[in-house]
Amino acid sequence: DPKLQYKWRKNLTYVSVFIGFLIVGNIWFEGLQSLATFLGLLSAGLAIALKDPVTDFAGWIFILWRKPFDVGDRIQIGDVKGDVIDIRVFKFTVLEIGNWVHADQSTGRVVHISNHKIFTDSLANYTSDFEFIWNELEVLVTFESDWKKAKGILQEIADLHLQDYVEQAQQQVYRAKKSYLIHYNYLTPIVYTDVKDSGVRLAVRHLSDPRRRRSISEKIWEDTLDKFSEHDDIELAYPTMRIYKEGEG
Repeated sequence: DPKLQYKWRKNLTYVSVFIGFLIVGNIWFEGLQSLATFLGLLSAGLAIALKDPVTDFAGWIFILWRKPFDVGDRIQIGDVKGDVIDIRVFKFTVLEIGNWVHADQSTGRVVHISNHKIFTDSLANYTSDFEFIWNELEVLVTFESDWKKAKGILQEIADLHLQDYVEQAQQQVYRAKKSYLIHYNYLTPIVYTDVKDSGVRLAVRHLSDPRRRRSISEKIWEDTLDKFSEHDDIELAYPTMRIYKEGEG
């Protein structure tokens, strides 16, 4: 398992460095107890001068202890979104998603982030404990369309493509409740109705795998376009302008 091998390599490296430091430090500083006060003042000065590296080290300890994220998780910290591919003493690294690429797909850029950012910036984890996110797909039909029929068609399409996610999500919600106060009344896809300037908006709200959001949306849209084309009383809406001239019927 590549992920397991990666973790073992990282942990063995940290343990080896720590043991080596203890052995060498014991040799170097033996008999220097009289310099304890000097070293205390020196360490305090270094802590002030090296504030960011010290905070980065504290952030690394926090990441290992509390595990707000792990290698392989998809996160957003500040304005940066991506999949965590490495965690080190002073920084962690993500493979960026989003930005100029739509639907949370990879940009190919590797972004290095200082560990102290977890103390100052908001952190969102897409895949920890509850490995699904809620997604909404909006379909706008004209006021003249049979919106009730369109709503029924969208519900059938959503149920067809998303039924497998419901059982998985129920199991994960039960597991997540052990750590968080999470409560969902419904996990099945549902279509909501709303009115906009250009027509009736039908919003399909559904659970989605964060890494498959674009492919799922594509399948739903393709089926929607095919089904709507079979009905003359359903038309997609778009911004339009109507002009009425005085005196004309």
